[in-house]
Amino acid sequence: MPERIGALDFVRGVAVLGILAINVTGFWGPLLATFNPVLPHAEPGGALWFSAAYILFEGKMRGLFTLLFGASMMLFADAAERRGANPDLMQVRRLLWLMLFGYAHYVLLWWGDILLPYAVCGMLAFGLRRLAPEPLAAAALLLFLVSHGFEMVGDIAGIATESRVLAGHGTPSEAAEQAAMMGRIAASIAADGRVLHAPFLEALRIRLTTAPLLPLESLGATFVETFPLMLLGMALLRMGLFTGEWADSTLRRMAVIGIGTGGATSAALIGWAALHQFPPGAMFAIMGSLAAIPHLAMTLGYLAALLLLWPRIKDSAAGKRLAAAGRCAFTNYLGTTFVMSALFAGWGLGLGGVMPRGALPLVVLSGWALMLAWPQWWLARFGQGPLEAFWRRLTWWGPARPAAYEG
Repeated sequence: MPERIGALDFVRGVAVLGILAINVTGFWGPLLATFNPVLPHAEPGGALWFSAAYILFEGKMRGLFTLLFGASMMLFADAAERRGANPDLMQVRRLLWLMLFGYAHYVLLWWGDILLPYAVCGMLAFGLRRLAPEPLAAAALLLFLVSHGFEMVGDIAGIATESRVLAGHGTPSEAAEQAAMMGRIAASIAADGRVLHAPFLEALRIRLTTAPLLPLESLGATFVETFPLMLLGMALLRMGLFTGEWADSTLRRMAVIGIGTGGATSAALIGWAALHQFPPGAMFAIMGSLAAIPHLAMTLGYLAALLLLWPRIKDSAAGKRLAAAGRCAFTNYLGTTFVMSALFAGWGLGLGGVMPRGALPLVVLSGWALMLAWPQWWLARFGQGPLEAFWRRLTWWGPARPAAYEG
């Protein structure tokens, strides 16, 4: 058990650090800046950072986090059964609290919350936990591939239409549709700017009055990624991926094929976009359906590589810090939102849209240093991260037992 938990914590630590490399753009600017390096406007170095983050992190770190969320639900169920509790009831309680954390995260701090969608998808996924792992994995992959495949057909047609319009060969209706999209983009950027630069209470008021259900809308947009990847994480845990039951040769092949094919395809997609000056409609597809399969391939490749690396790095300073960061991933995730909002939001230093986009990698490195600095010290004294312990107490409604692992 400790070896298994250590590997999961290590991978989770890498994932939560990598997620900051993507989220930092959303803290800095409007939502659409996370889809396109020339929105709200082009800046020196912005496209280079965006492209590097797209190839290395976009979708892959979130994918790792989602797989591990599914695996952790299975571990929680095992722990609840060992304590004589009803695992289904306790998991519902756990996820309902997570849902409340997520909505508070959105209302108080940031539009980019993933906790509420994770809680809803987790409830649905957990209901399938008693399925055999092989059919569970097959169902997850089938849902993922079919849903994104249908989206891909429409998105490719949309890219072709946009290309005709931008080349001056589109029909009047196609040109009107492109102009309407650009109008919606401008309106979205302006609306996000008002929230970003508002004082704290005003930003809260705007979120509640203009988009109170945005986290549920995000759920609709991300369900076909989040739900199947949770199912796949549950299946992979039961299939022994995290317990050393898979041969190193299998993991090496998985790493080489996944990272190689996923990385090459991601690089090709963003390279095409750069050659065409990042057309906005195409970028939605390149960030969405067209990237889904390469993101999944690279996620699984990263997972295999990290599991191979863990036995070799677990006793090193870097391995211990990353595993500790993973054990405190919940606190790190929400804490990062607070720190980055204090840096970029109007109620803080107000650097959103002011700091050059090309400087964001320096912010990411500083955030990584912060996320790695405190967990070991804290865990040595308290056993769990502060928000992890609070969430656990709410779930069990009583003192936590440090000896038991409950996800």
